[in-house]
Amino acid sequence: MSLKNSKIIVIKIGSSLLVDENKKIKRKWLSSFAKDIKDLRDKNKKVIIVSSGAIALGCIKMNFIKKNLKLDKSQAIASIGQIELMNLFSDTFSKYKLNISQILLTLEDTEERRRSLNAKRTFENLFGLDFIPIVNENDTIATSEIKYGDNDRLASRVAQITNADILILLSDVSGLYSKNPKLFKDAKLIKRVENFNKDLKDINFKGMNEFGSGGMNTKIEAAKICQLSGCDMIISNGLYLNPIKRIIQKNEYTIFKSKVSKLDARKKWIISSVSPKGELIIDDGAKKALKDSKSLLAAGIKKVNGNFKKGDHIRILDKSNKECARGLCSFSSDEIKKILGCHSRKIEKILGYITKSEVVHKDDMVEV
Repeated sequence: MSLKNSKIIVIKIGSSLLVDENKKIKRKWLSSFAKDIKDLRDKNKKVIIVSSGAIALGCIKMNFIKKNLKLDKSQAIASIGQIELMNLFSDTFSKYKLNISQILLTLEDTEERRRSLNAKRTFENLFGLDFIPIVNENDTIATSEIKYGDNDRLASRVAQITNADILILLSDVSGLYSKNPKLFKDAKLIKRVENFNKDLKDINFKGMNEFGSGGMNTKIEAAKICQLSGCDMIISNGLYLNPIKRIIQKNEYTIFKSKVSKLDARKKWIISSVSPKGELIIDDGAKKALKDSKSLLAAGIKKVNGNFKKGDHIRILDKSNKECARGLCSFSSDEIKKILGCHSRKIEKILGYITKSEVVHKDDMVEV
């Protein structure tokens, strides 16, 4: 799926694209970006923007230094800066007759099935009303335990929820290199990634974490979520004016090609979870059953890791701790500890009440 053929496009921009090193807002850049969005909209493309910058703009308004902020203060600054951010977008985009709206998401909004469907419907309604959603993490209430931590993964989850065709991460580098291009002159730009294990095996990621707040590792994680969701992803240099037009005109970026996804929307959501609540270690017999598309039963479970409730996302690992599946668990971790290794017909007697026989039903599970 090329950018020209994409119908739904998610674009992520970082704080460094909106604010320069001298804490000056880059209005000229944002105006050129708005022109790019206008061009996409004129071609009947649906666009979602995931934008950082609330804390950075809040710091400018309050004359604070970002690195000195503690969590509770940064949440307050994010609240102040979010208005500045939306006013900045509104003032700039209105000059191109583009309507914008605001969506603030927390991790749980995408991890909980019902809430993710609500978010999807909101995006669809905004498209119908001819508005461009501007998405940010809800930093004002997010704690370290319920944070994405970076907007790369947030953007990938937004792309997955909305069934986007492509996600564009505008970075401060032109893409993924064989090594850090700021340190090594012989670093080569990798133009295309299809197989993560094969195409990335010779890359030295050490020292690449200076690329944006999330670093290159979070961009790779975002690409994996996109690939499993049937969505392509591009990393491109956003520091230039008209950065989207530049992607179309110049072949200077990294594209991560998606696998053709045969998963339905529910299973896409399961496999894309960024915060599984626990793990089940299974024996070889259970592993074979999973490969034969069967449900996971208590008899094949050897160990439980973590504390989780019925309905939570969990990882399923083999005896070597290699992940073989993910799913939604039909039992809590406490219940599984009581029934692991037991035959299904004994579950009711052990727990004292009637339950399902499958710990993870095949319809709620996706092989990795």
